[in-house]
Amino acid sequence: MYNFLCEADLSEIPEQKLDELRGLCKIEVVPYSLTLGYSYWSADHILKQILPPGVEVPSSFETIKNYPRIKTVVNKVGTITNEFRVPKFEVLAGENDMVTEVKQYGCTFKLDYSLVYWNSRLEHEHIRMVSQFQAGEIICDMFAGIGPFAIPAAQKGCIVFANDLNPDSVRYLKINAQTNKVDDRVFAYNCDAREFISQMMTVPECATELNSSVSTSTYKQNGMQLNSEKSENGRLTVNVKEVPEDIINNLEGRRGSSRSSDASVASVKRLSDECQTGISVADRRKGSQNKRMRGSEISNIKTWEHIDHVLMNLPASALHFLDAFKGLVQRKYWRGPLPWIHCYCFMRANETQEYIISVAEYALNTQVQDPIFHRVRDVAPNKAMFCLSFRLPEACFSENVSSRINHTAVGDG
Repeated sequence: MYNFLCEADLSEIPEQKLDELRGLCKIEVVPYSLTLGYSYWSADHILKQILPPGVEVPSSFETIKNYPRIKTVVNKVGTITNEFRVPKFEVLAGENDMVTEVKQYGCTFKLDYSLVYWNSRLEHEHIRMVSQFQAGEIICDMFAGIGPFAIPAAQKGCIVFANDLNPDSVRYLKINAQTNKVDDRVFAYNCDAREFISQMMTVPECATELNSSVSTSTYKQNGMQLNSEKSENGRLTVNVKEVPEDIINNLEGRRGSSRSSDASVASVKRLSDECQTGISVADRRKGSQNKRMRGSEISNIKTWEHIDHVLMNLPASALHFLDAFKGLVQRKYWRGPLPWIHCYCFMRANETQEYIISVAEYALNTQVQDPIFHRVRDVAPNKAMFCLSFRLPEACFSENVSSRINHTAVGDG
């Protein structure tokens, strides 16, 4: 016996069709009433019937933390327009408390949702990007936030210089670095992204004059004559075949005293071998030792000589920050290949990858070779988030070494 649900009135069923069905099986047509409940329809269809005309139906929601008993329900109000790219929220239900913590790929992140930006939907992108890093590599994160890239990269053994314009983001970045026990490998900066990358790439004064660090009187005391001629860069050169051992010891002694004095202040100058590189609180603790890289090795890192990856996760405007790299890298001091640039951006339905590349090339004032596009996620029906990765072009090298600044880390890393 088979039962068939017919939407039409029974009298409207052609007799021929009924005869065909009877020829296939034993069939009986009877009236039947069926009540259609909510389970027969999608949530989207039901909400469209309930909500007033013109009200957009929510397409998704996000949860922070994996607890079944949600304490607070919030709704994002309007678009993000403020300087720090922090969305505004209204509390719909529960406690008016936006402080929470979330765990991703073995990391614990503490944050105040009302003060900093966080998006749990980017978890897979964080994992994908960090998987490209190798232990010991140097990472510069220009828009670090509370550390979704920086913290797991440091856990992997990378040295991370992380910057954010939002002081609250930097505060939570430091908290998260300490919580995840990587505060010895994460160096926090709070400044404009262009200023930050300039600090990373610009050669400090003491590095360029390292050869002149031994005073004239020291040379004279040891019977060495200074060459009266000046080199092309205006610095005096020493006409000597071998430096006596006592001078070397004297110079090394000065280096040691410089390191000990610089380590006692919160804002640490990141300079060359002679001038101390920024170190964090963990490196200054007695007995502190990095299993992947010793504190002495970390302190000797010179970002103006080599960086492996630069992260630019500000998709609304990161492409326009690429102009900061024009003529920034000093060819005289750089070692190894130029860094990978990972620039996040939005692409609308009427835009193409060629257009995005043209925007990047306009900012850099040079061509980008072998760009790699990765589609991160769809953020709207006609808008997607992409990651554009490429090697920094050699045209960004500069021969000019006249511009030098000191490198200063914020707080205690």
